[in-house]
Amino acid sequence: MTEDSVPGRQHRVVKSFVIRAGRMTAGQQRGWNEVWPKMGLEFVPEQIDLAQLFGRNAPTVVEIGFGMGHSLLEMARLAPDTNFIGIEVHRPGVGALLNEADKQGLTNLRVFCHDAVEVFKHCIPESSLARVQLYFPDPWHKKRHHKRRLVQPAFVELVRSRLEREGLFHLATDWENYAEHMVSVLAEANGFRNTATEHYPYIERPDFRPLTKFEKRGHRLGHGVWDMIYQRSE
Repeated sequence: MTEDSVPGRQHRVVKSFVIRAGRMTAGQQRGWNEVWPKMGLEFVPEQIDLAQLFGRNAPTVVEIGFGMGHSLLEMARLAPDTNFIGIEVHRPGVGALLNEADKQGLTNLRVFCHDAVEVFKHCIPESSLARVQLYFPDPWHKKRHHKRRLVQPAFVELVRSRLEREGLFHLATDWENYAEHMVSVLAEANGFRNTATEHYPYIERPDFRPLTKFEKRGHRLGHGVWDMIYQRSE
């Protein structure tokens, strides 16, 4: 998405994430061994047919960076008539989501374990998504790391192109500075309308986004959370 120039070297793509190693529990490993073949999506640089993938035509929601998957599982369980695709690079998180989704008998959920930007560029058809969710991405709070933030003009345009007309881009963060950055980038983007009031860019947490344990703890400690929903307008 973003590139650094290094004299005498090829341009290096700056990633918005770091893959951290982690030991997997028995349940997470089961998710990979037994459930991935049924619900996992191997990255191949070609568009997927959503109707064929899910065996039906239904609104499709993509969540980027679902962590351990608790809120995505809850959304998929509560909205069986909606298709969900999760994208996450943390293998234990993917394993945990797959294991629990299988236990709950969910059939409306599929998962990529790959870079979300590449998935959007190569796999997601244009104008195909009802909603894109980006909850609590890495804020890269140090100024010198701001270039690593996922929400940048090129990425926002990529999301817009994959949303259907009037589709929604829902963002949430617990870093006020990143929330301000998100609002600034979206305000300059073409083809988006903020669904909040004219004088305040944030909204109350919508009912379809479950509270995470992390977020509940933050509320107890007095931490703020900022939700934003932008609608594709053209």
